[in-house]
Amino acid sequence: MIDKEWEVMLEQLRGELILLKESIKETSVDIINEGYSEYPIFIAHQDDVKIGEVILDKADIATTWSISASTLEEFEEKGLIPGDKKSVFISNYKDPKQFICLFVVYRTSANFVFIPYKSNTPNNG
Repeated sequence: MIDKEWEVMLEQLRGELILLKESIKETSVDIINEGYSEYPIFIAHQDDVKIGEVILDKADIATTWSISASTLEEFEEKGLIPGDKKSVFISNYKDPKQFICLFVVYRTSANFVFIPYKSNTPNNG
């Protein structure tokens, strides 16, 4: 069960992602087109993490979250997705042209969420 603090944090992150989605999508396309992986994973973190490569640093973009780029293969190599769970991950993975696969690290917990690139809410701006 997701607690209230986690929900609030996810809403804050979703708000910041509105400005970052295009950069994330470009990186996702590059990861796939350059043959690094068919399964890009982006890590949202507030503290340093030892996986992926920072593509959007919170200090540079004036946000509370940094975003790092990684892949299923790196997650498997680091033991974050054990080999016996790889097929489960792949079956749940959503189209990277339509969704950001986001591994959200918050304090002592972490979860995968899929965020659509296109918002379902009308754009009033």
